[in-house]
Amino acid sequence: GSSGVILSPEEATTLQTALVLLKHEQKFTSVQYWGKIFGINNDYYIAIGIGNDEMYDRKYLYIKDCMNWGDLPILPKEAQEQARLAKGRFSGDPSNEFEHILIKQLPGEGDEIHEEEETVIIKEEDRLTTIINDISHEAFIVPRSAYIRTPTGMISKNRTFEGLSVTECTKLGQFLHFREATELPKKSLIDRANLDKSLDFLDSLEEDVPKGSWSMQFDRGCGVTLLKSLLWPGYVFYHVPHTSSFGSVYYGIGEKNIDLPFML
Repeated sequence: GSSGVILSPEEATTLQTALVLLKHEQKFTSVQYWGKIFGINNDYYIAIGIGNDEMYDRKYLYIKDCMNWGDLPILPKEAQEQARLAKGRFSGDPSNEFEHILIKQLPGEGDEIHEEEETVIIKEEDRLTTIINDISHEAFIVPRSAYIRTPTGMISKNRTFEGLSVTECTKLGQFLHFREATELPKKSLIDRANLDKSLDFLDSLEEDVPKGSWSMQFDRGCGVTLLKSLLWPGYVFYHVPHTSSFGSVYYGIGEKNIDLPFML
């Protein structure tokens, strides 16, 4: 509704069935619908299969026909950096290949610099994996206290979470990136001493660069807080204050808004 993301009744029913079968067949503890990446000829529906650990035991899968799920490959860092070189829309065919021409500068005779072209071939499936990882890392968020870290280090849902208050919902610091923290370890020992280790183990949106990369809206009619990523247009998060209801979805073409710092 207010996020502009709508599934047709037929699409929703077929997808729901596919997700139930996925959980049963691959014996996941739970499955989540991640979203949809639009392609020229076909679209990719993405799901997350979750094991015992809510954050670290995750597997991304995709489906085109709402019938057969495909595993997304786990790529080394170098392969992901190469996949980011691909430009243009996804085709909707995982076996499709993108070509990217790299210009390498090599030393020539004396002070001369010799330029050489190298064609890099990038598989669409590898690019899909990389884009999903990037969006998940930079955009997917949760309310503070929705998850806890147990003494053994496992991340699990907080069964006592009853939602943020309406006032808390107006503060970016109450929403956290659901990923390994990168900014938290940089805080001073004094700052970290005041944190609750079981709840404050994630980076807050307040730390995000550039500042202003989130659009926050409060729908008073249905009492829902909406957060939209301006860095990854198409990502929408919702939370109903004073309830444990929250969720998010990505619907887009998998394109990052690299011009955002110049637009703010």
